[in-house]
Amino acid sequence: MQSAVRADDNLTKQVIEMPKLIATIVLFFLAVAPAFAADATYAKIQTSMGDIVVELYADKTPASAANFLQYARSGHYDRTIFHRVVKGYVIQGGGYSKYFNERSPRDPIAYEGDNGLKNIRGTIAMARGDEPDSAQAQWFINLRDNPELDHRVTDLGPIYGYTVFGRVVEGMDVADAIGAVETGEGGSFDAEVPLEPIVILRVDGVEPPPGE
Repeated sequence: MQSAVRADDNLTKQVIEMPKLIATIVLFFLAVAPAFAADATYAKIQTSMGDIVVELYADKTPASAANFLQYARSGHYDRTIFHRVVKGYVIQGGGYSKYFNERSPRDPIAYEGDNGLKNIRGTIAMARGDEPDSAQAQWFINLRDNPELDHRVTDLGPIYGYTVFGRVVEGMDVADAIGAVETGEGGSFDAEVPLEPIVILRVDGVEPPPGE
C-alpha cells in the first residue's frame, strides 16, 4: 500500500512539474528569438504576391539594417502596402496600410548612402525626404540599375543619394511582378499606386537561404 501511495505521489509530482518544464522551454525560446532577429542578416518580406528574401548589409550599413529589423520586429510592416510602383524602376513600401493610413515612424536615422554601395537592380534602399538624415521606415527595391539614386561627389560638393542596405537573394521575380501591376490614383497619391492593393503581410529575420 505504501508503495502504491508513493507511486501516485510521484505521478502527481510529474504532472505538476510538466507544465513548469513546458513553461521553461517556452520562456527560453521567447528569450532567444528576439536575439536571433536582432542579429539577423537576412529577412523575408512576405507579400500577397509571394515572398522576397533580402540579405542585409549590416557591416556597411549598420544603422539602416538595424532600423529595418527593428521596424520588422515591432510589427510596423505587418499589413502595410506597396504604395508606390513605377514599372521598370522601383517598388516602394513600409509606410501605409491598405486604407492609406500612415504608420507612425520612429525618429529618422543617420545617412549611410556614402558607403560605396550602388542602387543596382535587386538592391533594397531606404526612402527619405529632402534631407539626407531623414530616412525612417519606408524602403524600396530597385527594379533596374538606378545610378541617379547613388551618392556621388562633385566639384560643388556631395550629392546625397539613397542608402542601399541590402539585396534581393530570392524572389526577384516577385518584385518584378509587383512592378508590372496596373497603377493609378489612390489615397492622397495622384498616381503610381497599385489599383489592387499589394499587401506586405509581415517581415521576419530568417536564416540564409541554401547556397548563400
